[in-house]
Amino acid sequence: MTEDAVVDGPERNLELLTIGAFAARARLSAKALRMYDRLGLLAPAHVDEATGYRYYRAGQVEQARLVALLRQLDMPLARIAEVVAAGDGPTAADLLGTYWADVEARVAGQRTLAEYLRGRLSGRSSEMYGKFTVETVETPAQAVICEKRHTLADELPAWIGAALGRLEEAARECGGVAGVPYVAYHAEVSTESDGPAEACVPVADEAAARVWAERRGRAWETVVRVEPARRLAYTRITKAQVAYPQILAAFEAVEEWMAAQGLTPTGPGRELYFADWAATGPEDPVCDVAFPVS
Repeated sequence: MTEDAVVDGPERNLELLTIGAFAARARLSAKALRMYDRLGLLAPAHVDEATGYRYYRAGQVEQARLVALLRQLDMPLARIAEVVAAGDGPTAADLLGTYWADVEARVAGQRTLAEYLRGRLSGRSSEMYGKFTVETVETPAQAVICEKRHTLADELPAWIGAALGRLEEAARECGGVAGVPYVAYHAEVSTESDGPAEACVPVADEAAARVWAERRGRAWETVVRVEPARRLAYTRITKAQVAYPQILAAFEAVEEWMAAQGLTPTGPGRELYFADWAATGPEDPVCDVAFPVS
């Protein structure tokens, strides 16, 4: 059969290309095309029942090239299938944009992790800590509504988001959110140690918050208390630096600075989340790592 062929059967009178001719036009190998077929990413237009030969339409060339380019981005096969199924247009572009934003966030996190590990492995921890700017700030007394939980590091991000969401909703029903939400660590949270950690949201109306906690917060053991005025030693970090374990470098930097300044911690370390997490990128400041000090 010639490279441009007319086949009998359901594809009668449809000009098709042999796999070799199609591979040449698409600048791909026949092996790659067979793999795309096997993975469900690009099916031949016709398969000869007697010989098993694959035939393609000329119009499939761009789809083949698209699959090849997406694979160069290390895109998972399921997501490639979504982009291909969406066809040309804004939907496909949005799917690609979402995937690439995830890649950039992951790479940013890996970059900060690599810096953290290089500092540890090279014995240059002090040099690593020097990248963080540590300052102090005075904070007023404030009523806070809180939820405490024992949690491991891999469960922590999901719990923080859920707990702060619940508490912010409660605070809005009790006069409003009156300060920066934070998470305090009463003991180490790691892959082996489960804290506990405590999510806290400053609330405007202490009395209303106590009523809310009594009526609706029992399922999460919600409590309300008044935090005294404090002096905090803190450093500001980006969204990428929040990921565990690289965030440990920020805690260690603040602890080293406190020791050098002769300051004593008077409470658990904490993370204060002052930015809209969903609206920020990997390199945007989102969090203060802090310790109460005297």
